[in-house]
Amino acid sequence: MLPESTYKPAKLGVEVRGIDLNSDLSSETIAKLKNDVHKHRLLIFKNQGAISAERHVEISKWFGELESTFYKHPKSPHPDVFRVSNDEKEGCRNVGRTGWHIDGSFMEKPFDYALYHMVSVPKIGATAFVGFKELLESLKPERRAVWERLWMVGDRGEVIHPLIYKHPVTRVPVMCFHLGMIGCFMWDRKSQNQRLTGEQETAQLLQDIHREIVKNNRSLVYEHQWQEGDFIISDNRAVAHEATPETQYPVSQVCLRVLHRTTIAGTTKPKK
Repeated sequence: MLPESTYKPAKLGVEVRGIDLNSDLSSETIAKLKNDVHKHRLLIFKNQGAISAERHVEISKWFGELESTFYKHPKSPHPDVFRVSNDEKEGCRNVGRTGWHIDGSFMEKPFDYALYHMVSVPKIGATAFVGFKELLESLKPERRAVWERLWMVGDRGEVIHPLIYKHPVTRVPVMCFHLGMIGCFMWDRKSQNQRLTGEQETAQLLQDIHREIVKNNRSLVYEHQWQEGDFIISDNRAVAHEATPETQYPVSQVCLRVLHRTTIAGTTKPKK
């Protein structure tokens, strides 16, 4: 078992100290981390130094089967590692800037987990997270009732997921969306009132979701300001995220940013 002092509460999730991810961890420690990522949603490991792509993949396999990234950059050090950067020669650019989202919302089974390691830390450029529990609990009852009736339809019509459903492990209400990859919404699926939203209605609903996330001067949002040696494991189904605008600032202004990410294949379809 891990001592309680290992975890330090953050605005969202916990900071984890005293664990070296580059060392061999006991099966008991790994089991606790797998359990605690559901409890805390974000495990933010500090002072990890450099974590190789091979070790990043090994850690990822604790949580399930890797789902290889859809974007292959020539500089990626491993087929299962998604490499992003503010320099197109070093990694994929403009990643995470198309709106708040969970990873894999366009798939029948969205990713279970995402694991991040900042290989080259810029002067500024955060990854922002919002917890669905806090977001949903902050809604006025009439807004929550509206969202409960909605399903998201992927921008290619490939998937239809309930906007709000219960997390398959914790049973806490969570959400499924990518604000930049929704073609439209569906009202009251599989009822006599089922219908698709038009372009203007869709745009309004997307704006409503965004505004609820950033309301009250972004009081619900946790912006992780990366430091050397940071490694994050997230319960992808329990938090939405996006990259802040500063992540795309040029190297000449903020220095080189290189982020490695892996994603774990989804095991369940969102359902009411």
